[in-house]
Amino acid sequence: MFSAIARIFKTRDLRRKILFTLAIVAIFRLGSFIPAPFVDYGNVQECIAANSQATGLYQLVNLFSGGALLQLSIFALGIMPYITASIIVQLLRVVIPHFETLYKEGQQGQAKLTQYTRYLTIALGVLQSTTLITVARSGALFSSTGGPALPQCQNLLTNDSWWSIALMIITMTAGTGLIMWLGELITERGVGNGMSLLIFTSIAATFPGALGVILETQGAGTFIMVLIMGVVTMGLVVFVEQSQRRIPVQYAKRMVGRRMYGGQSTYIPIKVNMAGVVPVIFASSLLYLPALVAQFNLPADGSAPADWVLWVQANFTTGDHPLYMLVFFLLIVGFTYFYVAITFNPEDVADNMKKYGGFIPGIRAGRPTAEYLDYVLTRITFPGSLYLGLVALIPLVALATVGANQNFPFGGASILIIVGVGLETVRQIDAQLQQRHYEGLIR
Repeated sequence: MFSAIARIFKTRDLRRKILFTLAIVAIFRLGSFIPAPFVDYGNVQECIAANSQATGLYQLVNLFSGGALLQLSIFALGIMPYITASIIVQLLRVVIPHFETLYKEGQQGQAKLTQYTRYLTIALGVLQSTTLITVARSGALFSSTGGPALPQCQNLLTNDSWWSIALMIITMTAGTGLIMWLGELITERGVGNGMSLLIFTSIAATFPGALGVILETQGAGTFIMVLIMGVVTMGLVVFVEQSQRRIPVQYAKRMVGRRMYGGQSTYIPIKVNMAGVVPVIFASSLLYLPALVAQFNLPADGSAPADWVLWVQANFTTGDHPLYMLVFFLLIVGFTYFYVAITFNPEDVADNMKKYGGFIPGIRAGRPTAEYLDYVLTRITFPGSLYLGLVALIPLVALATVGANQNFPFGGASILIIVGVGLETVRQIDAQLQQRHYEGLIR
């Protein structure tokens, strides 16, 4: 391993790409600590310290922004607008035939879809920054996290005139556009997979703080137990993420001029977790809606809220209630089947195989192949959905048992993204290393 790392830095081109990627990551993390205009930095830091163990509406977005959201920095929105825009454009392929046509056109059509994603990212950045500043201006940003309400948390902005708010919206939206550009720079000139690496960086940056809070509040015994649980969980996640069902495919021989093509055997890899982390994000976002509606229905005069508001606050706010865990698990299972059905179309795969003379041994080409692929996909998605649901419940169980905060570092969306992006980055570095050496990074 150490000799492979040494070969990486001895290779000039690969060393340049890695150093360029690290420089972009440093700029990205620096922007997460630069406050937006007219933000009272001192009050914000006091509120963050007081709410370090709190959980609530904005914790998922704060996780993906590397803690920049609650700091109201110029990169407060992080990569979330781009993630949301990418998911929306991907889902619109099912609804809008033009998007599906562009996707099938190859590189040129997908470049057009990427352009639509950028426009939608900026639009979502304007919308989300306006919402964030409105919530911060009303003093509800930290009160909605379920933590203690401090007087400083009601005065996060030094100027709330219309032009100052407009400048803050422009600044945060421009920060989203800059993050998107930095991610594309890593993809083009760095080690690749730029957007995913920025998400990886944001989540990994929260690990030391989360572990430090557990060590201070729960003691060394719980801290060691969490570390052991984290190592075991990470190993299991790596094992499942690498698991796949390989469907054999045979291509018939055919003559083209004087040359004979085909005749080789290959396979279609169907991963156990084909949906990735998207179902967890879907389910988390959907479960935040009841708490958000209840938050905006709290009486302004301090009187007792309605019974349904109290019920929502008791069952759908902290995440340690059994009903919350059950609904969260069922939503993840349902969204896994939904997202896999959208992203993997057995009929398209069967048509492409038939077009190039491929067939599954023992299965007729055409519709029988599509039905067989759908059969396999449906059954392999079931353990994948259970796996996603169980991994997503790890931080909720930790919250209920050891009192750790809901941003428990070794579970949920964080561990899935950390492992997935880490494995993909290692593969890309290994592929570039094998172009120049006989031995790669992975043996």
